Amino acid sequence: MTKPIWIKHAAQLATLASEVKGPRSKGKMSELGLIEDGSVWIEDGMIQAVGTTKELEERFADKVYEAEIVDASNHLVTPGLVDPHTHVVYGGSREREFEMRLEGASYMDIMNAGGGIHATTRMTREATEEELIDQTKRRLDSFFSHGVTTIEGKSGYGMNLETELKQLRVMKKLQEQHAIDIVPTFMGAHAIPPDFKGREDDFVNHLIDEMLPVVAEEKLAEFNDVFCEKGVYTPEQSERILEAGKRFGLMPKIHADEIEPYGGAELAAKVGAISAEHLLKASAEGIKAMAESGTIACLLPATALYLREEAAAGRRMVDEGVSVAISTDCNPGSSPTTSMPLVMNLACISMRLTPAEALTAATYNAACAINRQERVGSLEVGKQADMVMWNVKNYQELQYLFGVNHVKSVWKKGVKVV
Repeated sequence: MTKPIWIKHAAQLATLASEVKGPRSKGKMSELGLIEDGSVWIEDGMIQAVGTTKELEERFADKVYEAEIVDASNHLVTPGLVDPHTHVVYGGSREREFEMRLEGASYMDIMNAGGGIHATTRMTREATEEELIDQTKRRLDSFFSHGVTTIEGKSGYGMNLETELKQLRVMKKLQEQHAIDIVPTFMGAHAIPPDFKGREDDFVNHLIDEMLPVVAEEKLAEFNDVFCEKGVYTPEQSERILEAGKRFGLMPKIHADEIEPYGGAELAAKVGAISAEHLLKASAEGIKAMAESGTIACLLPATALYLREEAAAGRRMVDEGVSVAISTDCNPGSSPTTSMPLVMNLACISMRLTPAEALTAATYNAACAINRQERVGSLEVGKQADMVMWNVKNYQELQYLFGVNHVKSVWKKGVKVV
């Protein structure tokens, strides 16, 4: 049995605890479960008690001498941040495309010229598992340094069975080698491989008949994602892929309406997707459908900034009853960042979420978007002791001081990792 940990005297403890057990929407996104002079008692990596420091002093009076005491005076303490949308496993780098974009090339221009996803696919295919593990470990360490304790990771830089499996196996190995929790998503439908150009339906058939069965048999993923976008996968093709994944036990996710309105949000609601991602151009009908279906909007404000696009309508989505999560979209082409604190800032500045809503979107709702709300996303008895102590006094200050990493300490399952 490990030594208990007692974090006490937090200026503000944002527990994110609520009677609402599913993803939160509208006014519920502003309920942070705040405790002044807050305190958390941890044993064996799990939260045993949450309350005021006085309450825990009385409850654990006979055990205080056993505990490692952490004084959180003048600090905000929150759950570990959850990043529900990343492409964290990839080979190589694409800094030249950043320059091309500044010179006027569009996302699709770069992709059609052999760059974009296809460039990373080539480099990922060429990389060994060991090289991918080494590169990804550095990114995971950076996530920790920014207060992120759980991430989702997508394949999708293979677009052939061998490399898709390689990416997913790297995630599985890193789950064993690295302290961060990685939730795996199969995204063989990230783009159409160049050798299938003009035969798009053949690749859809290949993905459904040859790739999905192996991913499911080896239990390498929990979710199945598709890039539903003009010039990539049509809504009809996307629906086929997502419904096939459901038959193999993979929950659907969807990259939707990023570049133009294309019915992706509506499709997310139709297939019962746990989340729809991007949504910069989602239609009014799509937003309404997502609110009715309970599909979470996973919004990526850093990607919009990096591509110099108008951010998704986060304020409108919250007001209309969509549960909103936010993410870095960590990837080599359109959002090469691991900074969830920056993403929270941008959610407030570019999407008009309030500071409270942004914190909910980066913790509890983000956990819901990857089906991890029973383990992480809030500070409640019986959950993992994934926590962040910040060099600010309250959650408003966390969002107000823009572009600064305020992390002081991070605990993962009760172990201090930063």
